[in-house]
Amino acid sequence: MILSIKTNLIFQVKATYDGEWICPEEDGTALYENSGYGRPDGNRLKLFPEEALYLTGKGKISVDKLNFDALAEKFSEKPGFLRRFLVYRDIRERGLVIQSGPQDFRVFRRGEKPGKGRSQYLIRVLSERDFIDFAAIATDSHSAVNMRKQFVVAVVDDENEITYYEIKTSELPKGKSCEKVEPVKGILTGKSVFVIPEGGKNELPHDSMFGTWFDDTRLVLSPLETLYLLKKGLLKIKSGRQKEELEKSLAEDDPELSIKMTVYETLRDSCYIPRTAYKFGHHFRVYSERSNHSAMLVHAIPGGSGMPMSRISRSVRLAHSVRKKMLFACVEQNNIEYIEFARIKL
Repeated sequence: MILSIKTNLIFQVKATYDGEWICPEEDGTALYENSGYGRPDGNRLKLFPEEALYLTGKGKISVDKLNFDALAEKFSEKPGFLRRFLVYRDIRERGLVIQSGPQDFRVFRRGEKPGKGRSQYLIRVLSERDFIDFAAIATDSHSAVNMRKQFVVAVVDDENEITYYEIKTSELPKGKSCEKVEPVKGILTGKSVFVIPEGGKNELPHDSMFGTWFDDTRLVLSPLETLYLLKKGLLKIKSGRQKEELEKSLAEDDPELSIKMTVYETLRDSCYIPRTAYKFGHHFRVYSERSNHSAMLVHAIPGGSGMPMSRISRSVRLAHSVRKKMLFACVEQNNIEYIEFARIKL
């Protein structure tokens, strides 16, 4: 095959194609030195398929008997190639240097390139219909952090539009709501617990945001609040019903009770205030202190599970529209890893 590279001078160099690489001879190294394309290999330059197709489409290289359409057809024999090419092209046309990387791509800081700078992002390319394995996403995020990079997921939808999400995994910093709670008494009515005021006064600290006022004198606790206060020895129910018995009864109505309780307890113990986020389609809206505005939406996920990317997209868009972070709390036994998805612009 013959490869021509169009710079200020027009010339032709021989190239080889083995189904994965297009390898110009030594004249091709100008592509690397000037614009960060490919990777040097002795006196040759190795181009990844996405790079070769992009340069062909721009008219910067040509491969004898293989035009853009023929190359695209050949490269697309590899699953997911077209999605990766669309992301590659989008980032190149934003003026950033992009190369194949540990996930799918690594992207350099603006104005920087291989040998004269360092990469900023590691990118994984996905489809809108992909099922997200949270454990795998967390592993990619940890790898990026260890390399001091930002981990980004590029999602290509069915109309070839691209949305970028930065993924972060980290422990939550300490919250600000650590009000001391004194033991209180409650009455079990059905499966709800009313806190009995002492002398007409609610004994649960105002800033702790426990319970909801049922009327002028009764404070009703949610199931998770009830179980939390019982576990901490801060609630005594007059009926004498045991915590285990009540928990079993509540679990009959809520199959997610156990995993939600693990996350709720961890958040409370870390001085956060979790409240139901049913109206947002998630488990918790979370306050770092008493406020009219919660900082996060948190959804509890069993370890080893995941969810469709389309559902995550809806969650992130909703969270951003109400100025909150979107976190998925992945529970593995009693260990919790918080994974944040946030839309970004590169």
